[in-house]
Amino acid sequence: MLTALAFYLFASVVLMSAIMVITARNPVHSVLFLILAFFNASGLFVLLGAEFIAMILVIVYVGAVAVLFLFVVMMLDMDFKNLRKGAMQYVPMGIVIGGVLLAELITIFSAWKFAPDADQNLAVPFKEEGGLTNTEALGQVLYTDYVFAFQVSGLILLVAMIGAIVLTLRHRDGVRRQVVSKQQTRKREDVLEVKKVTPGTGV
Repeated sequence: MLTALAFYLFASVVLMSAIMVITARNPVHSVLFLILAFFNASGLFVLLGAEFIAMILVIVYVGAVAVLFLFVVMMLDMDFKNLRKGAMQYVPMGIVIGGVLLAELITIFSAWKFAPDADQNLAVPFKEEGGLTNTEALGQVLYTDYVFAFQVSGLILLVAMIGAIVLTLRHRDGVRRQVVSKQQTRKREDVLEVKKVTPGTGV
């Protein structure tokens, strides 16, 4: 009974947060609701016995992706009122795309069939073989059978990070930047001038 109450609580908060993400007028509020949705989704994974995925969801998506979204939205300083002026012209296309996605979901769920042993799998989500925990078993599969895909995904993320840095790097005139080589090679005569001041005359 307690598990069912926790499930309905987390699921309802996830649904309401997801709705607020796309309906909130302030982008900062949308990102905050997205973080709330991630936290409650991790709670659902904990109820399923996938504690590793729950921690990854909190660490990666909340601690990195969502916080990055928040900082980007706050630092862009965009005029969102002007952006919303032409948003209504995209509503018909959005309705068409949403209708296509809804039709696909209805088609998938109408042809959905459960496996004969689905009830047994729900009763026992996973078998502990050899005393391995869920995280250890996932790590063995990830770093043996799917090690190539894991390394390729890491390489793609590295390229994406470098590309984002290159695209956002701007050189503006009038901005003083640190040049380490000039700082190390400068002499005392370049930055210091000694003047002899006669008493009572000033500089």
